[in-house]
Amino acid sequence: MAAIPKRVQERLFDGIKKFQPIIEGRKAADVGEADTVILVTEILAELFGYDKFKEITSEFAIRSTFCDLATKIDDKLQTLIEVKPIGSPLKDAHVTQAVNYAANQGVQWVLLTNGQHWRAYCVECKGQIAAELVVNIDFLTMDRKSEDDLSLLYVLCKEGWAKSAIDDYQTQMEALNRYVIAATILSDKMLDRIKTELRRVAPEARIDVEAIKAVLENEVIKRELLEGEKAAAAKKTVAKAAKVLLRESAAD
Repeated sequence: MAAIPKRVQERLFDGIKKFQPIIEGRKAADVGEADTVILVTEILAELFGYDKFKEITSEFAIRSTFCDLATKIDDKLQTLIEVKPIGSPLKDAHVTQAVNYAANQGVQWVLLTNGQHWRAYCVECKGQIAAELVVNIDFLTMDRKSEDDLSLLYVLCKEGWAKSAIDDYQTQMEALNRYVIAATILSDKMLDRIKTELRRVAPEARIDVEAIKAVLENEVIKRELLEGEKAAAAKKTVAKAAKVLLRESAAD
């Protein structure tokens, strides 16, 4: 992930200190959606670095209804933001309409927040419109002295968007995706490596790759990680990476 500029790091450090007690107070008062929108607007401006008057738009029209907020950079729509009352738990269904509109307008990101919790969804149109949860932040658990926490907040900053920090973060999360890890374990290269290690453990045993694969699929890895669209996509990702490595090795 891109390094955080010092001035942004300082802004995040100060912003966490300032807004955590404010969020706690607003949550204790159980304020409604309108007051939560005001809070979110202040966080977008003071913490995430957006110009309140030029880059944050309220009541952005979505067909016959409205999305609570939107951000624009150089007059180009960047994200749609759906805001819920601070005391309301967030649900994926809350962003359905914003996701559909974002897809139709070519907008890649939708945010859902209640002031305390912030979620960023990547909007995809592959046959059908879908939204993948990429970032999930609980602002009240943020530690301003933690580099990891500051880096996570940075991906939602205006400067972070400019450096594609959220795309880098998404790539990192995809590599650690449980479906990808499961597919990697079951790849030919990993199965051969496991076979080699098991032969060291039991030199006299007759161990073949298919037997190892069967144990992994039936007794070690959860079935849900081996079936369905996500599992199939993970297998394709791992296979593609293996082919690239093979071509590079052949070129050397």
